[in-house]
Amino acid sequence: MRVTTASAAARSGRANEDFAGAVPTAAVLVDGAGIPGTGSVCPHGVAWYAARLGGSLLRLLSPAGAPGLPALLAAAIEQVTDDHRDTCDVADPVSPSAAVAVLRVSEGIAEYLVLGDAVLVLDTAEGAPLVVSDPREVAISRSYEAALEATAEGSDAYHRILRDLRANRNRPGGFWVAKDDPRAADEAVTGSRPVSGLSGAALLSNGAGRLVDLFRLSDWPEVMSVLASSGPAEIIHRVRQAEARHAVAADDATVAHCTDLASGPGSGPGEA
Repeated sequence: MRVTTASAAARSGRANEDFAGAVPTAAVLVDGAGIPGTGSVCPHGVAWYAARLGGSLLRLLSPAGAPGLPALLAAAIEQVTDDHRDTCDVADPVSPSAAVAVLRVSEGIAEYLVLGDAVLVLDTAEGAPLVVSDPREVAISRSYEAALEATAEGSDAYHRILRDLRANRNRPGGFWVAKDDPRAADEAVTGSRPVSGLSGAALLSNGAGRLVDLFRLSDWPEVMSVLASSGPAEIIHRVRQAEARHAVAADDATVAHCTDLASGPGSGPGEA
């Protein structure tokens, strides 16, 4: 499997809170999340959490015969939580969290996992792409949109609304993300497809996926076509153009494009 990645921080001088990486048979994307006040409960920060979680996942995915993807994600969440449990308030609602997308290819089967608002797209050899997403966070967030739009951004009241929104994380009736509780991994959207029916795959952070779901400037078949012809950087370029045109604040944007799914382990120059 070949994996090509591109990632861009929301703005210059700001840490990129996304992570993407690969091993010969798997690709991982982590989209870190935090709100004002995160630094007071976890000095490490969101970018640290995303990179640490992604690195743990890649290490766990490497051995042959590894367990199922939810079990691996649970183990990675536990490892990272243990890494800063003694120095940070890991259970606080504003401590770092992340959305996760994973693709693993083994013995002719492509397994996938999505937790949170990342997106994974499987480009089928025939028919429309299979878009794998976890809609729960988006659905919950929409119920807070009116209150947030009516409140001055950055105010105490605005931050209180964000805290209320975050309180819906990792609880029944809310939405699920990677944070401090390994049991969240059991809530991930998972599945598998024979590799023989796939021509490629893509993992996108929500900042990259907004080209389709926010700006409506493309659809998923076109995204997969652009990835095949021009690569992940072109998708991010189009997102940045749309953000500027619509005066929308930029978000970290990351894409991992996976091809040659049926080939043996290996990657070429400039690939992850």
